[in-house]
Amino acid sequence: MTGRQVIEVDDGFWNLRGSFRVAGVVELGTHMSLVRREGGGYLALDACGLVPETRALLDETTGGGERLEAVLHLHPFHTLHVRALHQLYPRARLYGTARHHAELADLPWEPLRTEDPALHAHFAADLDFTVPRGVDLVTPNPNVHFGSVLAIHRATQTLHVDDTLAYARLPAPLRVFGRDLTRFHPGLGRALRREPGAAGAFRAWARELIERAAPLRNLCAAHTSTLLARGNEGPPIAARIEDALRRVEGTLRAHEQKHEGAGAGPAR
Repeated sequence: MTGRQVIEVDDGFWNLRGSFRVAGVVELGTHMSLVRREGGGYLALDACGLVPETRALLDETTGGGERLEAVLHLHPFHTLHVRALHQLYPRARLYGTARHHAELADLPWEPLRTEDPALHAHFAADLDFTVPRGVDLVTPNPNVHFGSVLAIHRATQTLHVDDTLAYARLPAPLRVFGRDLTRFHPGLGRALRREPGAAGAFRAWARELIERAAPLRNLCAAHTSTLLARGNEGPPIAARIEDALRRVEGTLRAHEQKHEGAGAGPAR
């Protein structure tokens, strides 16, 4: 893992980067975020492996965990560091998806699940949540990790997202294609439900996300990079997501042709 491991995204939002290697060799990286609530407490979004720098940030900011009110796990397949983070900060209330409850059933999960509208209402003063439609949050294929719960910190207008949406800065040799890119995860085609209307539902959800993204200033993506308002030399985040949607239109149309007939077109 290289680069900064603690990124102060904005006043009251920190993105912590962690290491995740495939087969112990290929570094994909992962992340979690720490956000300050309106009342002065803190919430953690997801979990990653901690190094001295990231552990110090959590301890110093939350008073050794005393002001860490809850940990919200937003990606059903990001389970590797859930137990370790809970052991470090056991007083924080623990929330996760249905798959977290099933895979780590011995942990003291709160009854509300992070994909549930009731949880979204519970934390609505600080966070705005959205869950992709038309795709399975947990697919029958355990290797397809497209679905997740996206969270927007209202105070800083920062989007925290796991695999669903990726942002990456391109290395110098590839900058003939641009400085960076924003894309939907390539697993979309395999994540779409095998039923009529699924592609249209995803398209409609993505358009709602684009509209919601109009005031966004920052984007923190799990396995790639962070896009900060102070360093964004390209389009605003909403325009980036709109471009990402255009680039998966072929995938959506192919799904519609297969499941709805050759005459199907984009949902209006």
